[in-house]
Amino acid sequence: MADHSIKGKVALIAGGAKNLGGLLARDLAAQGAKAVAIHYNSAATKAAADETVAAITAAGAKGVAFQGDLTSAGAVEKLFADTVAAVGRPDIAINTVGKVLKKPFVEITEAEYDEMSAVNSKSAFFFLKEAGRNVNDNGKICTLVTSLLGAYTPFYAAYAGTKAPVEHFTRAASKEFGERGISVTAIGPGPMDTPFFYPAEGADAVAYHKSAAALSKFSKTGLTDIEDIVPYIRFLVSDGWWMTGQTILVNGGYTTK
Repeated sequence: MADHSIKGKVALIAGGAKNLGGLLARDLAAQGAKAVAIHYNSAATKAAADETVAAITAAGAKGVAFQGDLTSAGAVEKLFADTVAAVGRPDIAINTVGKVLKKPFVEITEAEYDEMSAVNSKSAFFFLKEAGRNVNDNGKICTLVTSLLGAYTPFYAAYAGTKAPVEHFTRAASKEFGERGISVTAIGPGPMDTPFFYPAEGADAVAYHKSAAALSKFSKTGLTDIEDIVPYIRFLVSDGWWMTGQTILVNGGYTTK
């Protein structure tokens, strides 16, 4: 019987320096992970990455951080190679990378579309590819998507539309990797109380999002808090291994599928 606990495992988190990714890194270390490798995109995030590595180390795990722009296949391949060289083959691979654009369909430029596609779709595809090549048997892979995949709404065509392919990537990967005992899932939070959320939304939209979920009034912000998502990902990369090929929306009743 495979061991599905987090204790003694190696984890890799793309976008793991801060916000949800940083909290996940700290949580996995606290749950007994042997090592947690985190990725961050730009030099501006290095200080946050260093703080997260220090927290991982303080929790008793080995922490390492790698910088890279994951919109190229080569960069994703290098991230996994660097992780394997530093801490060994991962048992858990989590991709939290994403970019939000809220804009009317007819105003979205080709350059904006290309960037959104590269960040939200291409990087996810090649992360799953390299995870399939590098994650140990009976490992766990999880990608962050968005609850907008269950919404009927304007202005998010380039965001939700470029996250949508990850649902099929997840299904296909779960079928192909399942023979090795690897589970593959995607999780779609509702609008999250992070610095990425507010710049894309006007005051009226923020007020709407803070009241739109069925459980909004019981949230400290009215939005999905990163602390609400961590237990679900923790479950999916441990005892929840029997769930695979699924996209799960976790949003307090903001949208459903």
